[in-house]
Amino acid sequence: MQYTDQARRRIKLRDLHILLAVALRGSMAKAAAELAISQPAVSRAIADLEHELGLRLLDRSRNGIEPTPYGRALVRRGLVIFDELAQGLQELEFLADPSAGQLRIGSAEGVAAGLLPAVISRFARRHPRIRLNVTQTVLGTTHYSELRERRIDLLLGWIPAPFAEDDLVAEPILSDPRVVVVGRQSKWGRSSNLRLADLADEAWILPPPDTFLGSTTADLFRESGLGVPAASLTTLSIHLCCRLAATGNYVTFLPSSIMQFSGSDLGLKVLPVKLPRVPVLSVAVVTLKNRTLSPVAEKFIECIREVSRSVTGKARARKS
Repeated sequence: MQYTDQARRRIKLRDLHILLAVALRGSMAKAAAELAISQPAVSRAIADLEHELGLRLLDRSRNGIEPTPYGRALVRRGLVIFDELAQGLQELEFLADPSAGQLRIGSAEGVAAGLLPAVISRFARRHPRIRLNVTQTVLGTTHYSELRERRIDLLLGWIPAPFAEDDLVAEPILSDPRVVVVGRQSKWGRSSNLRLADLADEAWILPPPDTFLGSTTADLFRESGLGVPAASLTTLSIHLCCRLAATGNYVTFLPSSIMQFSGSDLGLKVLPVKLPRVPVLSVAVVTLKNRTLSPVAEKFIECIREVSRSVTGKARARKS
C-alpha cells in the first residue's frame, strides 16, 4: 500500500501520456513528433516513470519499441484514465454551454444511407452548435476496434444475434428486414406475387459469400429450393447497390430502413417477393461497457430512439 501511495503521488500525467504515445507508435521518435516535443524529453519521461515505479516498462525489439508486461498493464489502464479525463472535460464544456460540444459516431454504411441522416437532421435542429464526426465502420474487418480503442463514442450499426461481446453494450433500436429491390424503371416494377425463382436469371448484386450478409442471402435461395445465382456483381457497398439497382438493370437485397428513409430519392422500388422467411437484421446502438457516456452522447442516443420509434409506429399503422 505504501508503494502504491508513493507512486500515485509521484507519477505525472504528462509522463504517462508520453508512455502511451510511445507504446501506440512503437517509436520514441514518432511519439516525439506527434507530441511536438524533443526525443530526449520523451526518453527522460520514460526513464522518470520507470524510476518511480521501479519497473522496466519498454523493451527494444526488431519491430521497434514494445511494452513489457508491466508496460502493457499500465498502458491499458492509462488509456482508460485519459479517456475518462477527456469525457470529464467534455462534460464540463457541455455544462458550461449546453449548446456546444462534439460527438464521434461510428456507422455502418447501410445505416448511414438510411436511418442516420434522419437522426442527424433532428439532432442538428435541436443542437446546431454541437459538432458531429461520423466514421464509416465495417464490422467484419474492424470488429468494434474503434470503440475498444475509444476512437469513437458510440456505434450505430447492425449486430448479429446473439450479441456475444462481453465488454460492449448493444441496445437494439430497430428491426430491419431485408427486402428485394429494383429500380423504378425495371421490367419487374409492376409485378405482383413474385417468387425468388422468377428472378433467378436476373443480374443480381449480392454480398460476398464469406460474409454474414452473404451467408444469410445464400440461405434464402437454398430455402427457396434454388441455387445461389451467379452474381453479376459482388460487393458490400450499399452505395454501389443503390446506384446500380436504380438503373433498372439489377436486382439486389437492401435493408428496409434504406427504402423507408431514402428509397424514393434513390429511384428504387421494393418487389413483392414471397420469401421463405424474412431475414431481419437488428440496428443497435453499441457502446463500451462501464464507460461513462457524455451528455452529448446521451442526447444523440435519445434522438436515435425517437426516430426509430417513429419508423416503427408508421410501419404498424400501414399493417393495420
